[in-house]
Amino acid sequence: MSEDPAVPATGQTSPFQDERNARDEAPQFVLPLVVRIERDAPPARTDALETAARAVLTLLGDERSTGDGEWSDAVRNWEDARIRKVVRRARGAEWRRAGTLDGITLTGTSAEVRVFPPVPLDGWPKDLAKLQVSGTELDDPEPPAAPDPALPVLWLNPDLNMSAGKAMAQTGHAAQLAWWALPAPARAAWRTAGFPLAVRTATPAHWHDLTRLDLPLVRDAGFTEIAPGSATVIADHPALR
Repeated sequence: MSEDPAVPATGQTSPFQDERNARDEAPQFVLPLVVRIERDAPPARTDALETAARAVLTLLGDERSTGDGEWSDAVRNWEDARIRKVVRRARGAEWRRAGTLDGITLTGTSAEVRVFPPVPLDGWPKDLAKLQVSGTELDDPEPPAAPDPALPVLWLNPDLNMSAGKAMAQTGHAAQLAWWALPAPARAAWRTAGFPLAVRTATPAHWHDLTRLDLPLVRDAGFTEIAPGSATVIADHPALR
């Protein structure tokens, strides 16, 4: 685990635990992500998940999110509470309006995802608040290839069925846990490389093996779609082996 004092602890009061803890007493913030889904050209599911995870990492590594940066207070407030991410969808004029708000757009092979600085749970900007959370069902045109062994991989639990939006939030959580767990030199190297990573669904046997390793694991609070305490994603970064 990094000794960087800016990196939140992930022990008994982890922001990704399902049990209620002291973080729930703090003012609650949420990290908004918006995925572009045009009717005639929706992104591939895996590419959307990977792009969302890279978007979260890019915001965390951005100089505006650290020190005295313009987003640093919002990021600190968010990290002091329960870590929440909400994915909404946009197209056409909605997407263009979202692009005028302060944030960062990440582009994958077919996906575009914009991430915004954290906002109060009940204080979304109106152009984001009116976007839909539902309707993020996406498919892969063909099964994704096996990941490059040198890449960090965010492994999805094969026993869970999540919408693309829910899975995007969960892979974002896993990427964030990996970021916190890495020592500072490894974080810097990952950022310099552009946060390469892959998202794949583990086989049941592989998932079982992964759970026996000391790797970052996300347990969902159970607000939507799945039961509280469900293990959703394991972050397998080579530097954490």
